Amino acid sequence: MEQVRVLLISGSTRPGSSNTRALQALHGRAWPGVTTDLYDGLLDLPAFVPGTEPEPRAVRDLLDRIAAADAVLFSTPEYAGGLPGSLKNLLDWTVGGGQLYEKPVAWLDVANPGRGGGARAQLRTVLGYVGARVLESACVHLTPASDPGDAAAVAAQDAQLVTAMAQTAAAIRKEPT
Repeated sequence: MEQVRVLLISGSTRPGSSNTRALQALHGRAWPGVTTDLYDGLLDLPAFVPGTEPEPRAVRDLLDRIAAADAVLFSTPEYAGGLPGSLKNLLDWTVGGGQLYEKPVAWLDVANPGRGGGARAQLRTVLGYVGARVLESACVHLTPASDPGDAAAVAAQDAQLVTAMAQTAAAIRKEPT
């Protein structure tokens, strides 16, 4: 089985974010046939300025990691009804080079029931503009465990993470190359 490379990008800059923790949990596991790369440079990205030459080192690192990935898995909070500005800035840097064009993408939505819809909608819109291919079967909503000591809730969330990664890898393998 050919290895699938999945870049994990959190849209949160908050230490301890449930979105970042979900991606760290995915990154910390062994996945048969899948290699993960956890992107942690969101705070290092400068504001997007069209036509910036040469690209800042942090931007070049991001774009190279996206280009090397077979797919990108996002996990982002909803701020003020939409995407955090830092994640939108990251996505803006991909417009000119086309790194996300035809790239399979999915997202984990870690939010309480009834939350996250604005971020999902904006993420879908922006990913459409950059020409990414959304892997619908791999887009998963995770409800955070209200009590980290609740073993059943933690196990249920872990099962959702396993499902998300399995669906991401399966969807990528089904995509035409």
